[in-house]
Parts: sequence; C-alpha cells; structure tokens
Amino acid sequence: MNIKPIKTESDYQAALEEIDRLFNAAPNTPEGDRLDVLTTLVETYEDKHYYIPLPDPIEAIIYYLESRGLSRRDLEPYIGSQARVSEILNRKQPLSIDMMRRLHAGLAIPAEVLIQPYEYNRAA
Repeated sequence: MNIKPIKTESDYQAALEEIDRLFNAAPNTPEGDRLDVLTTLVETYEDKHYYIPLPDPIEAIIYYLESRGLSRRDLEPYIGSQARVSEILNRKQPLSIDMMRRLHAGLAIPAEVLIQPYEYNRAA
C-alpha cells in the first residue's frame, strides 16, 4: 500500500491528488481501503494545520434561523419570551446555561458553539 504520514505541505498536496484519483473507488477493495486511509491522514493533517475557529454563538443561532427559514418566535421555547429572545440576539443579555442546553437539545446547535464566551452589551 505504501502510505506514509503527511508531514509537509507537499505530502498533503500529493495525498489530495491521490484522493481525487481514487474518489470513486469501490468500498472493500484495495483502492477503497487506500482512499479510507488517505482521507483519515488528510483529516488529521487539516485538523492540525488548518484550524477553523468555532462561530460566535449568537451568529450561529442567527445563521441557524436563516438557513432553516425559522423566525425569532421559533426561539421562544428555548430562550423565553419575545423580549428575552430580542435581548439575547441583540447582545443585551448573555445566554444562560439552561438556554444553551435547550438550544442544543431542541435545535441541535452544537453545545461547543453555544458555550463559547462572546461579547454582549451589559445593560447599564
């Protein structure tokens, strides 16, 4: 099989080219097995060298609403009243742990996104 760890950018590019060549390989064949191993190596290299930070929690909630055609009213079961939803989305109040749990359980927004610290404007 002659597969080696990906240590450099040129190793990475060569692995991507090989994955492209093997992309339609049938599962449980030598080519399919090679594709599986190469994709695992590439994922590991990318996780280490191409870190993508998690989105801001409020931006993630807004994106979730827009991408699914939901309204702010659809957040009320998870956040509270219409006024509370507005305060949260306008960054006037922070998300509580209970809100985060409900958003995660009810809307499948990743908990690791919701628990991040973020900027909000404290009420004076």
